[in-house]
Amino acid sequence: MAGKTKSININYTEYESFDDLTQDWQNLVKKAEEACETAYAPYSNFKVGAALELENGTIIKGNNQENAAYPSGLCAERVALFTAHSQYPDQKVKKITICAINNENKKTGVSPCGGCRQVMVEFSKNNNIEVLLKTKEGKFHLFTSALDLVPFNFNKKNLDG
Repeated sequence: MAGKTKSININYTEYESFDDLTQDWQNLVKKAEEACETAYAPYSNFKVGAALELENGTIIKGNNQENAAYPSGLCAERVALFTAHSQYPDQKVKKITICAINNENKKTGVSPCGGCRQVMVEFSKNNNIEVLLKTKEGKFHLFTSALDLVPFNFNKKNLDG
């Protein structure tokens, strides 16, 4: 029997510029940009910042933390998510955004790595986390759920017999 080709459709909203975002998203983007400034990236000089909002309105920032033993570093998204869960274990994450400053010291777009996407999925249990990503062209893509970024994710159901 021949296989069937299937497709996945992922919807997102595109905003042409920062000014087109809601005030809440603009504030969160500014917080992520602040986090970029204090990233520890002496090896790549690629600074990444993340900012997330909890359901109680608290904003948590994170940034990448590099290490000479490369696998020992952490991405900005995971720093923010793990900080949020360790300090506010009963609060759900509502939204997250990520930004970067490249090795030419210019603001640029960035997309989360696979590991960060998987962690977002973990924190999305019973809760949609909105994700706002800036493109290299300066546009913004808003996903209504982190699950859209990992359509074939690994989750607790995979661990159950």
